[in-house]
Amino acid sequence: MADDAFDATRAAAEQGDAGAQFDLGYMYATGDGVLQDDAEAVRWIRRAAAQGYVSAQFNLGVMYDNGIGVPQDYAEAVRWYRLAADQGNASAQFNLGNMYDNGIGVPQDYAEAVRWYRLAAAQGNASAQNNLRVMYDNGTGVPQDYAEAVRWYRLAAEQGIASAQNNLGVMYGDGIGVPQDYVAAHMWYNLSAAQGHANGSKNRDIVAKRMTSAQIAEAQRLARDWTATPN
Repeated sequence: MADDAFDATRAAAEQGDAGAQFDLGYMYATGDGVLQDDAEAVRWIRRAAAQGYVSAQFNLGVMYDNGIGVPQDYAEAVRWYRLAADQGNASAQFNLGNMYDNGIGVPQDYAEAVRWYRLAAAQGNASAQNNLRVMYDNGTGVPQDYAEAVRWYRLAAEQGIASAQNNLGVMYGDGIGVPQDYVAAHMWYNLSAAQGHANGSKNRDIVAKRMTSAQIAEAQRLARDWTATPN
């Protein structure tokens, strides 16, 4: 059955079907039904990307970014990320923002990083939300704005990003961008700690010393009842 699927996919790919070309490239990349071959994966994914197939453009960017099946080439990674990002692919928008943020394959440009992070964040990309809150927290590429930082911390934290949960706890614990609230701080620290975040555990224990037993019990209840928001 696997051979039949591969043969059918290859036949469609050879007839120019971009979706099949991407699927065939993915099969070679993962060794699904065929011997794993990164170079052959790149060949088919490139053919799909050249037809504007957005998932292929993004994945080709990843392959150049990481040197998978091709020599590592950050400028080429940026080119393919941009093509996918311009079509609205949130992961490509995040990766492109990260390239600008760190000056990889492009001159470092924090304002441009913010622009791409914001587009990805608006689509619910938790990593972009997390990075965007750092930009607002530190005033990098945007005017420093703690209330805006809290907003993006919260969106990432609600999707279960441990570092965002810890940092949202810091904002509540210190009253930065929000009214000081030890119960909320303890809850977010606790959620972060539950994922193994070292600072979450440490910060939870620090803020607990400033709380009554009733406040701690309420924070623990909130943490138990909390459910991550789907992306």
